[in-house]
Amino acid sequence: MNNKESLTEVLKKEGLRYTLQRQSVWDEIKRSKKHRDAEEIYQALRGKNIGVSRATVYRTIDVLTKNKMVQKMDVGDGKSLYEAQLDNDHHDHMICVDSGKIIEFFDEELELLQDKIAKKYGYKVVRHVHQLFVKRII
Repeated sequence: MNNKESLTEVLKKEGLRYTLQRQSVWDEIKRSKKHRDAEEIYQALRGKNIGVSRATVYRTIDVLTKNKMVQKMDVGDGKSLYEAQLDNDHHDHMICVDSGKIIEFFDEELELLQDKIAKKYGYKVVRHVHQLFVKRII
């Protein structure tokens, strides 16, 4: 299934119609490797002369997040950042509290440990989010 079909299906499920503006929001999120807030996404679209309202950007991001096409990250400063979920390539995040830099990482030992802990208590991990807030060691 291509991304336009996915977006169209998600919008239909949510009772919204497909528009080029909503497609532009999704395309902008997919295209970027950065974790950005909704305002940055809005400004990037406006900078490309795409006529989209701030409200459309925010509503579209909410729908994409709800339908797991976008991951929302709370980075602790009151803002939420977003990144596309394009594949099943899982990763976690370290967020530097001084610079705001976000480092993506994957650690097999951590994944196995969380599965072991869940099993110990009679559960199975079905999904998780790790966000480590870090400071550089001097």
